[in-house]
Amino acid sequence: MFNQSNIEIIPAVMPRSLNDLEEHISRVVGSAPLVQIDVMDGVFVRGKTWPYISFDAKAFEFEFEGLPHWEDIDYEFDLMIKNPEKEIDRFVMLGASRIIFHIESTDKIGEAIKLAREKDLEVGLAINIDTPNETLEEFIPDIDFVQFMGIATIGLQGEPFDKRVVEKISSFRKKFPDVIISIDGGVGMENVSELVKAGVDRLVAGSAIFKNENTHGAIGDLYNTANNAI
Repeated sequence: MFNQSNIEIIPAVMPRSLNDLEEHISRVVGSAPLVQIDVMDGVFVRGKTWPYISFDAKAFEFEFEGLPHWEDIDYEFDLMIKNPEKEIDRFVMLGASRIIFHIESTDKIGEAIKLAREKDLEVGLAINIDTPNETLEEFIPDIDFVQFMGIATIGLQGEPFDKRVVEKISSFRKKFPDVIISIDGGVGMENVSELVKAGVDRLVAGSAIFKNENTHGAIGDLYNTANNAI
């Protein structure tokens, strides 16, 4: 049974291949209704993930018939790529239900949001720790949620949590009490309560879930800790 509270726990996968993605997804089916796929092109961030890691991105659409466990899992794509407005159709084809743009990744964020909206996607806007919250404000009416990055260098799973993000979240929550807030990067049992109290609605966790042999138990523990903090 999925947890019915307002808090979402979202497993995050940095897949190195389609097989790697399938292996990770199989470990959370039944405990998570939605998974975040971190997409990295090696340009906007240093690392690369599937589908950019080993072959031409234009070719990956012919690689398979559907994402693993698509009948049971919804997917959000965190596009850590340069100029994501050029790639939206590709992720629509994959079956994305949510898409996340990084505000630093393009000077055409407004265009990217508009294109995603036209595809009936739920749209989030991610922001790095060193980017002022004010850069988000003009786009708030046109998006569904904001994703704060909890690590200083994005694109690396297992990076240490940067506590500066807590104040960014608290400040944003006071100004925009009704906007859904997600946090990605460095999320673990040690900071879940603090993040929820600061105003977070969605907790995206990679290492805290997948480095645990009992992934279902890890998700349950994160839910319980988050709910106790409400």
